[in-house]
Amino acid sequence: MSLDEDLEARLRAMGNDPDEFPPHSADLVRRSIARGRRMRLVRAVHVAAATAVFGLISVGGALMATDAFGGPGGDGGPARTRPGAPAPSTERPPPRKPASVSGEEMTRTLKSLLPPGGTVSALSGRGSRSNGPLVSPTARLTYTTAHGSAVMDISVTRLEPDIPIGQQVGQAGCLPVEVRPYDKCTIEKLPDGAVLDTTRSFNHPNSDTGQRRWYVVLTTPDGVQLTLQQLGGGERTSTGVTDPPLSLAQLTSIVRSPAWARAIAAAPVPRGAPSTGAPAGTKRVSGARMTWVLKAHLPRGGTVSDLNSGDGLVQLVHDDGHGKSMVEVDAQYERTVLLAGHMDCAGVSGECEATTLPDGTKVKKVRGPSEKGGSAVVWMVDTLRPDGRRVVAQEVNSYAPAGPVTRPRPVLSMDELLAVALDERFFTG
Repeated sequence: MSLDEDLEARLRAMGNDPDEFPPHSADLVRRSIARGRRMRLVRAVHVAAATAVFGLISVGGALMATDAFGGPGGDGGPARTRPGAPAPSTERPPPRKPASVSGEEMTRTLKSLLPPGGTVSALSGRGSRSNGPLVSPTARLTYTTAHGSAVMDISVTRLEPDIPIGQQVGQAGCLPVEVRPYDKCTIEKLPDGAVLDTTRSFNHPNSDTGQRRWYVVLTTPDGVQLTLQQLGGGERTSTGVTDPPLSLAQLTSIVRSPAWARAIAAAPVPRGAPSTGAPAGTKRVSGARMTWVLKAHLPRGGTVSDLNSGDGLVQLVHDDGHGKSMVEVDAQYERTVLLAGHMDCAGVSGECEATTLPDGTKVKKVRGPSEKGGSAVVWMVDTLRPDGRRVVAQEVNSYAPAGPVTRPRPVLSMDELLAVALDERFFTG
């Protein structure tokens, strides 16, 4: 296309309405002649390798420069306008439609990444959804080879954007040895900044026999987690004791594949605390937020280990140098009816105190032996707000409810435990 043709095309694209431009200026002819000379010079030079074309357009006395993409201001700065000319529009383009991925695409992608030589059956998938209760994309299938079969499933979720990724766990991390004593778990920081967790486990956590459960969790630098697991022998009810057909290296290759790019882009962003108008049973407080708020109440200078978190629940072990103490917080919505008549001390073993705060929040403080047995003691503060929100904060003077005593008393005082349970940040952010 010649420069004249390009100029004509740009003028048509502008859709110029005469009423939107100022009157002709007195020096229009002089500047038009100068413009013509410059255009002839450009044609004579034939700069074929130029990366930008600057068209000097004389329309109604306004002199505008366009960059290589047809936008105003060829120097990359804001467009300049002559006094009296219409101000440039500040209207923003409409927001980009959120990415989405279908359940069929999820199963198709997972199937395509499996090693050749096996057969696939029982495929099912779920697409992403961000309106209403959040739905993350998933896929599930059964993969069978000459060496055995396994149920495999993958989920793609996004961590909370307003909490540092380093303070979030989600599905990642190695579970405490007290909870999963026979797990073989490793955590690796990858060159691109992602974190890879690989685990060989068993379907029954307190046994080193029975059905094998191997899984990997990849956390990308921008906070998306891909969790892929396989159950050796088939469904969880299987009694098979053979290893799953895919190695951890093969599972890792699958979650690191670029084929998941659309699913990663479609992973819905958590909205923090749900709105009060959300349907009953759909409100959740994310594990990331639970962890973040609880850590803010722990004494400084200590260490945190054995972190386990999920929607509405966080557990961790804190060591201040004087012994380990397990701390747990549980957050729930809409508990008014379910807890009617249960926020007093009737039938509670141990020391119990029940009060009501000026704002109507019911508080129950309990000190007593662990229900799991052992010699450790549990301190608990149970709070129920008038609108049905409930937070239970409890701790034990051991690294586990049934573990040995590791310190004279739990790490937080009862007043500090109450401050944890009354922290509005669990719900408001």
